[in-house]
Amino acid sequence: MKFLSDPTRFLFFTGKGGVGKTSIACASAVQLAEAGRRVLLVSTDPASNVGQVFGQTIGNTITAVTSVPGLDALEIDPEQAAADYRERIIGPVRSFLPAREIAEMTEQLSGSCTTEIASFNEFTGLLADPTLVADYDNVLFDTAPTGHTIRLLKLPGDWTGFLDTGKGDASCLGPLSGLEKQRTLYGGAVAALADPSITRLVLVARAQASSLAELARTAEELSETGIKPSNVVINGVLADTAGAEDSLVVAIRERERTAVADMPVSLASIPRDVIELKPENMVGLDALRSLSQGSTSAPVNGSAYLREDIAPSLNEMVDELAAAGHGLIMCMGKGGVGKTTIAAAIATRLAELGHEVHLTTTDPAGHLAQTMGEGDALPNLTMSQVNPQQAVQEYRDHVMATKGKDLDDAGRALLAEDLLSPCTEEVAVFKQFSRLVNQARRTFVVMDTAPTGHTLLLMDAAGSYHREIARNMPDGAHYATPMMRLQDPDYTRILLVTLPETTPVLEAGILEDDLKRAGIHPWAWVINQSLAAATTTSPLLRHRATQEGGPVDSVRARANRLAIVPLLHEEPIGPKRLARLAS
Repeated sequence: MKFLSDPTRFLFFTGKGGVGKTSIACASAVQLAEAGRRVLLVSTDPASNVGQVFGQTIGNTITAVTSVPGLDALEIDPEQAAADYRERIIGPVRSFLPAREIAEMTEQLSGSCTTEIASFNEFTGLLADPTLVADYDNVLFDTAPTGHTIRLLKLPGDWTGFLDTGKGDASCLGPLSGLEKQRTLYGGAVAALADPSITRLVLVARAQASSLAELARTAEELSETGIKPSNVVINGVLADTAGAEDSLVVAIRERERTAVADMPVSLASIPRDVIELKPENMVGLDALRSLSQGSTSAPVNGSAYLREDIAPSLNEMVDELAAAGHGLIMCMGKGGVGKTTIAAAIATRLAELGHEVHLTTTDPAGHLAQTMGEGDALPNLTMSQVNPQQAVQEYRDHVMATKGKDLDDAGRALLAEDLLSPCTEEVAVFKQFSRLVNQARRTFVVMDTAPTGHTLLLMDAAGSYHREIARNMPDGAHYATPMMRLQDPDYTRILLVTLPETTPVLEAGILEDDLKRAGIHPWAWVINQSLAAATTTSPLLRHRATQEGGPVDSVRARANRLAIVPLLHEEPIGPKRLARLAS
């Protein structure tokens, strides 16, 4: 693999969720360790599954990978990092401040912005403090999905700029004087990220037009921060030996070739590796080692896990949803599992049944317009996107026009400064999210959510808002917060979208558990892009279909309702193809 030729000290693997970053990062770590290097593999993904890949518990402390001498791993736990961060701020004053003030500080430091900066502190330490990684030749970072990664990598510059103009006021991250102490650390992290002699940024994608387009956006956004991508990996490409006579193979291969040939110019000039789709899932050393092999042989056993009654169709599930007449339908799950496609198919079916439908996305990298296609628009279906930049600007303008209206120049300047905090984005996006939740009182609102980490940030914001409202309402008062709407099973239906693979199913299960702890109970599961539900004669694809049995049965064991959507010959773009997807 080209990106492992003469590797730099630090290697980052980033890209849209579900493209195989973890597999490639783990395989790279194994290859370097088996070449005699001392390697540390770090996951900054809130839904990390590095431990699952190696078949052992990793966790929030540096742990030796027992099956690979020379390889250690670390999964940064955002919640534990936030708890430690809160204690560092509150602990020194707990003994001499009133309990009410301690409670207020704890609440202030319980937001998702605090969680992110706390995780980032650990992340920057590995980059900027040489003593923490002195024992390692290479440090590999398996980063979170694109939206979260962009926020993570931009934080050093954002907070340095905020500190440059700060006056020492308190924020949702605690006293700015506490952040001031991190200035040198953040500056070192920025320098390390932008230095190509010590850091290599590897962009990972699938051979799909949407995946490559998002990768190009990622490259552009990172370049604006001074971080230049050095390599591109196109993962999971169908091998020539997959079965030339099979119509599904022909269709997939043509889509992949077209996507690669038409990839954005900004990516085409970057050194590229192409990794073929392997027969086995990437769990265990043998599977990881196979990633570095140049070609893929067709499996001998081509029998398939195929059942006519595999599950009800998505249309049957939507018909049940339609009976309510209105409500919020949220498609959740890890990035890259097809939430946008499933949300668009559900919205299309509801609109065809005559309902008023609003289709929206909270994903900063959402591409609803491309999925819905041009022409054949349904008159009773509208669309929107929660745009963080637009939301922030509207929120700042509103606050300055209301709270800032009667302030003097000095007061307005202070208010404007406060609105430059990165926390403002969370508040602004949540306000738009709340409006969409309330809109479902009258119509169907089908929401394509961002990858899991960002979705949980919104859930956290909804919970914080609910607690604040509840504290300030008189006893017996009637009110409804967004969190109450999300917890109401007659108002909100959560659909967990996943792929028929071990890791995506495990991650969707973790998300379900997190939601249940917040009092939100998923209504159904949707397994997308199933080979077992498709028709194929390819030995490679049929072999991969056999591996869907375990994950599908795991979902059946915990799902109240289940729909399985087959992998189609053509990309489901536009109302007509989306309708076929759901049938």
